[in-house]
Amino acid sequence: MQSAPSIFSYRPYWAKRFGSAPVLPMSRQEMDILGWDSCDVILVTGDAYVDHPSFGMALIGRLLEAQGFRVGIISQPDWKSAKSFKALGKPNLFWGVTAGNMDSMVNRYTSDRRLRSDDAYSPDAVGGKRPDRSVTVYAQRCREAFKGVPVIIGGIEASLRRLAHYDYWSDQVRRSVLLDSKADLLVFGNGERQVVEIAHRLSTGEAVSNITDVRGTAFMCRGIPDDWQEIDSTDVDMPGRTEPHRDPYAMNEENGKACAEKRDKYSKEIRFERRIKQRTQSVIRLPSYEKVKNSKVLYAHASRIFHLETNPGNARALIQNHGSRDVWLNPPPIPLTTKELDAVFDLPYTRVAHKSYQKARIPAYEMIRFSVNIMRGCFGGCTFCSITEHEGRMIQNRSERSILNEIEKIRDHTPGFTGNISDLGGPTANMYRLHCQTPKIESACRKLSCVYPGICSNLKTDHAPLIQLYKKARKLQGIKRIFIASGLRYDLAVESPEYVKELVTHHVGGYLKIAPEHTEEGPLSKMMKPGIGSYERFKKMFEKYSKEANKEQYLIPYFIASHPGSTDKDMLHLALWLKKNNFRLDQVQNFLPSPMAVASAMYHSERNPLKRVNYRSETVSTAKGDKARRLHKAFLRYHDANNWPMLRDALKSMGRSDLIGNGKRHLVPSWQPDGGGQKTKGTFRAGKSKKTWPARTQHTRGKIEVGWKSKKRRARK
Repeated sequence: MQSAPSIFSYRPYWAKRFGSAPVLPMSRQEMDILGWDSCDVILVTGDAYVDHPSFGMALIGRLLEAQGFRVGIISQPDWKSAKSFKALGKPNLFWGVTAGNMDSMVNRYTSDRRLRSDDAYSPDAVGGKRPDRSVTVYAQRCREAFKGVPVIIGGIEASLRRLAHYDYWSDQVRRSVLLDSKADLLVFGNGERQVVEIAHRLSTGEAVSNITDVRGTAFMCRGIPDDWQEIDSTDVDMPGRTEPHRDPYAMNEENGKACAEKRDKYSKEIRFERRIKQRTQSVIRLPSYEKVKNSKVLYAHASRIFHLETNPGNARALIQNHGSRDVWLNPPPIPLTTKELDAVFDLPYTRVAHKSYQKARIPAYEMIRFSVNIMRGCFGGCTFCSITEHEGRMIQNRSERSILNEIEKIRDHTPGFTGNISDLGGPTANMYRLHCQTPKIESACRKLSCVYPGICSNLKTDHAPLIQLYKKARKLQGIKRIFIASGLRYDLAVESPEYVKELVTHHVGGYLKIAPEHTEEGPLSKMMKPGIGSYERFKKMFEKYSKEANKEQYLIPYFIASHPGSTDKDMLHLALWLKKNNFRLDQVQNFLPSPMAVASAMYHSERNPLKRVNYRSETVSTAKGDKARRLHKAFLRYHDANNWPMLRDALKSMGRSDLIGNGKRHLVPSWQPDGGGQKTKGTFRAGKSKKTWPARTQHTRGKIEVGWKSKKRRARK
């Protein structure tokens, strides 16, 4: 893995003399109190401003402040005009634009494309405080407010749209957000290293148009430099013909000559690529925006190449034509070292919302107020997850000292703390300090997952450092309980029974969330998730250690409906598994294709980019359209009487009428309750069933959903 200068090795900017601000200013009045006549950097965000390291604008703002820059925040501005963007005056160096911690489209719309009524990142959860495609709108307003100031976009929304991408909400392939936003630079992934370098280079007077060599950034250009070698993406992973072969009898002499020339050209390009010794001076040309928009096969191929070039140790630059210009994507940034990550989290955050919100409740902040992030990244490679495209697969760890210090800061300074840490985790609960056998192997690896189809033999799965961290955190004075709420990789956890025992005995608050996602091999192989056998193995260990600890605890499994690769038959088998195991899901997640994810490429192209892509590639069954997606969702909620008519029709069309009836072996009853099938719910405590309720209940997502009363009781009523 290549090294990079420490983000704290730069000479501080002259404004360092102002020191740290109590909070980053959001108004001219706050700037006046600090003695500032202007801001060097102004960050525009779609979230409410919470000075907490889990909020991107606070983390980047505090980091730039530590470099000596004066940073202002414009939070959730009125985007209908440029007036709100002038509130802090003209930034001296650049605008930093982000949609916030969530993609604005995911934040505003459900997987069924319905408008959400609330926004967890807004005061009092009020919806509608950010525009659709916030990055684009905000960047355009920044241009209007003060012309000539560089605009740099970043965050999850920009990361997922850095190249041509499938957009689920418009059901079309859209061009890179760089073109729509007219930004000068796009920062993707965790942006600390990139933003610090860009800020210091701009502060020396360097033009933003000359900053083209920063890893983890993308920009517009025309062609490639003379000293770079261009490689066609089809030479990296030849997709084969993208259309069926023509009638061989229609082949004429001219066509035959053209094919021979193409073969010769291909052979020369392969030989040429093999002679390239400096990967750092080679760039892979992806199919153009126009081509991937019109060809689903080429879209899947481009997605495959993109994901093969995500390891910072061996990734090459990518380039993609958009009309008369190109989008140039530099390799991903070098991950932060433990020392750097510690320093980022040790910055002087107040860990509270800005005072302008007064007593307004911000749900997203309430969720993480007493939690601690111990690591970044995920090597699981789940195809539906955006962590791969944003944070990457390399695990970045904080030190034990830094984590324990943050717990003490929460204990001593965070209002409302009662002694309970709500989560000690990150993108996953148990990848802390898990790593490859050697840095050399890690840098050379091009696998999309370290745990699929099985755990890589080079992966060190020792959970001892995490167990030690849990024990030390529990012993801190004033700490009553520490819960683990992050998603658990149970296929890794079962490799360490000691860890499972530690987790179950001390860190489960009655319920533990895990995500098997499905039971059938078809969809699981498209998700790159382990088989249901791993779940069963973990479940036995969970129940064993819960019993030993004399605790009544429950597993809360999550499942995804309508994921690419899921057929109606697969969803039926999953429903039967749920019924057999007495699971009644209270909430169901329908697959939402996020931009640039592998599963989204499957959804759009109906091809499998996990393998070589051509017109003969494996066709991926995909539930599209409201009717098909509603049916898949209904299978997961087989117990909901509102779904019974739809399920009965589906079972009949599938030739499974034998599953319609009133016995235990049936999936849905043959009768329909009066009143349209509204459910009856109980709110009693787990394990305290009363005689007036059915004996069989199921715990799901922290709630208990109760089935229908027996026929005998209904008749009596």
